[in-house]
Amino acid sequence: MRDLVRCRQTFQREILRSRHYILKFLSRRGFVFRHGRRWGRKHRAWLERLLHQEQLAPQDRAVFSEYLALMDYKVSRRDDLDRQIEEVAFSDLYRAQVQKLACFRGISTLSAMTLITAIGDWRRLERPGQIMAYLGLVPSEHSSGPRNHKGSITKAGNSRCRHVLVQAACHYRHRPAVGVELEKRQRGQPPAVIAHGWKAQHRLYKTYHRIANRKSSHIAVVAVARSFDGDFDPVAGVERVQP
Repeated sequence: MRDLVRCRQTFQREILRSRHYILKFLSRRGFVFRHGRRWGRKHRAWLERLLHQEQLAPQDRAVFSEYLALMDYKVSRRDDLDRQIEEVAFSDLYRAQVQKLACFRGISTLSAMTLITAIGDWRRLERPGQIMAYLGLVPSEHSSGPRNHKGSITKAGNSRCRHVLVQAACHYRHRPAVGVELEKRQRGQPPAVIAHGWKAQHRLYKTYHRIANRKSSHIAVVAVARSFDGDFDPVAGVERVQP
């Protein structure tokens, strides 16, 4: 399962590369989309129209067509992997851990599976703070004698898990709320876990804005990601959460 999740992440990176190929190719020929968000429905319709119009030279249309076909292939393979991961995530082996972790804002099924498959047996981490040390999200230290200097995070652990937690931390820039997707993920889960997720929203929202007022937003997001150590418990994600 760990390799299946990693394969999916590889395809996601490849999709980003294909998007860059397309954007740079069109930009060199003077075609830039300026009517909304890129890679949405409007952008895709614009790409399709451009492909079938005479604005591009025949050779350029051939290249553009291949780039689009390559990206579409990668998207289809990624979506198929998503379906496989979703199916396994709700099997008896992973369901309990995935559902509890997904009660937190910013943690989807894929994010939960990334954490679970990378960390393995959570019980080997005796304290919650050890999770962030294991993932390289703790500050580096450069000390000599009485001098004690804290630096940037060590990045000594699993980069995929760090990426998942940083992406999840970005959600805590916004005021605490339970959206449609989060409410759906929390449905039927233990009240103690849901309450813990709600408490985490308030705490991490305050953490982000307290740090963002003094330092850059990037530093604040990383600090929020590191602060997850008080919410994810080493046993089965959040198994030890008390009412």
